[in-house]
Amino acid sequence: MLIDTANAPIFGIDKKGLVNEWNNKAAEITRFAKEEVLGHNLVEEFIHSDYKDIVKLVLENALKGEETANFEFPLFTKDQQRVEVLLNATTRRDKDDNIVGVVGVGQDITERKKAEGELERVAQDLRALIDTANAPIF
Repeated sequence: MLIDTANAPIFGIDKKGLVNEWNNKAAEITRFAKEEVLGHNLVEEFIHSDYKDIVKLVLENALKGEETANFEFPLFTKDQQRVEVLLNATTRRDKDDNIVGVVGVGQDITERKKAEGELERVAQDLRALIDTANAPIF
């Protein structure tokens, strides 16, 4: 199936918030095998407590047909490593157009966020250097 081999983490939940889809990339970045997450509550069991409310809101909105694009949040792996994810939460519908769940398609942006943090640190260091210089800087 295309979802399983996609190069982006993809998950699905039903109307109760239980995981019903977990592709290979989602398993790779979280270190949770598909068998470990299927049938489990995504927010309650796999989202860090600091982010449960906002992730739950995004998923609840998608279950009402209000989709969210480019939502950033940290996901914590099986061994508690932080992975930064950019998520699109899309309403999943059956053949009669009834809402049956949510499909989340993500992107691991961990390296990008690290690079942004490093750039900000360098910019702060340069500002401090300029602010404390004893000679004019042109």
